[in-house]
Amino acid sequence: MIQTGFVAALDLGTSKIKGVVGRMNENNVISVLACETVPSKQCIRRGVVYNVEETGANVKKLISMLENVIGRNIAKVYVSVAGQSLHTIPYRTYRQLSSSGIVTENVINQLNDEAQKFKPDLSRKYAIADVEYYVDGKPEKNPVGITCSMVEAEYQMLVGRPNLVANIEKGIVERANVRIAGYIVGAQASAAISLNDDEKELGCVFIDFGAGTTTVSIYKGGVLRRTVVIPFGGKTITKDICELNFTETDAEQYKIKFGKAVDGSDNSLFSPFSSKSDIDLVELNKVIRMRLDEITANIKEQIRLSGYEGQLGAGIVITGGASQLKNLDLYLKEKFNMPVRKASAKKSFVNNAPEIANDPSFTQVLGLLLFGTEDCEVVEAEPEGEEPESQTKSSKNLFGKQSHRNEGIKTPKKSKTDKNNKGIKTTLGGFFSSMFSEEEDE
Repeated sequence: MIQTGFVAALDLGTSKIKGVVGRMNENNVISVLACETVPSKQCIRRGVVYNVEETGANVKKLISMLENVIGRNIAKVYVSVAGQSLHTIPYRTYRQLSSSGIVTENVINQLNDEAQKFKPDLSRKYAIADVEYYVDGKPEKNPVGITCSMVEAEYQMLVGRPNLVANIEKGIVERANVRIAGYIVGAQASAAISLNDDEKELGCVFIDFGAGTTTVSIYKGGVLRRTVVIPFGGKTITKDICELNFTETDAEQYKIKFGKAVDGSDNSLFSPFSSKSDIDLVELNKVIRMRLDEITANIKEQIRLSGYEGQLGAGIVITGGASQLKNLDLYLKEKFNMPVRKASAKKSFVNNAPEIANDPSFTQVLGLLLFGTEDCEVVEAEPEGEEPESQTKSSKNLFGKQSHRNEGIKTPKKSKTDKNNKGIKTTLGGFFSSMFSEEEDE
């Protein structure tokens, strides 16, 4: 078999399924070859596949759309993993050395191998997000070569329900007839492509606002300290607005066009697209802020539980389709008394397609490409003795340098230009479906 050089990825969102095909150049910078979306149509709820048949049909359609653009067949894809069961847990292990022992690469590899084999109780490990090393109890970023009596490693594991991917496989592999190259935690992908090293080091709250969920990740000292998924998102607000006697379609349009996180209006507005003649914008934005207040209360609780309250010097970074609600950054700045930055894919990671790279609803699907280590097109080899000249030349010219397969937990490739699910509060019961824009999910 001959493999050509592109990576394909799917972001299974509550509102939309997004697909992207891209390749890496020699500096590990992404060139987007194709990007398409299809509506989820209720087949995915809070980032989890709900209707297998419909998901399979939607993915099959999306794959066909991508193939039509690139002129090649997609044999396998990387897929985002999401859902409200996802969260971080710490795992700590150590090696005792002799009194004059030196930490070697082999010692570190032993610790890492042990972490790879770790199986949490009642959960499945989906990724190792970060690791922090200690020599004789003191933190050390690079312990290799240091003399000590004991070296420890603390890993942040991203875990969730064991059956989180079962329906993904049924929908994509069995129905859409596409193999899965690997699973990547969506929140990890978003952070990898949108956060900078200074933000992780100083400490920040990274919030990925999706349609079905809001994912909160807390970084400090360059390490992910906590990730929790809050089961409210953009569609949750839409459903709240429906209580004002609007259809879901009208409610979504009002939210996008006239909804604001702060600074509402006192005027009524004539509605050309609703059976209702007008809407009170004060009431509309009151509903929006009620749900935002609830989400904010949950985020504050997660910061408290992380133990880093008051230590997050880089403030808040927001992304995701639902982050596009008007004045959301101002609202969060006021509520948390912290600086707020809107984020999308960093230019150092994506060298084309600015309309996609600058759109926060595509942050996650582009981030998935950073973790791709396998070619996603497989073509039949030419008969022995024949040189597959046209295929080989095309692959070289179009897709560039190949990356090698990375066994085990997947970590993102860095651009050369870059250097327990606890505490969820509920005040408005029963809205565990989908908050701000119709775009994305985590």
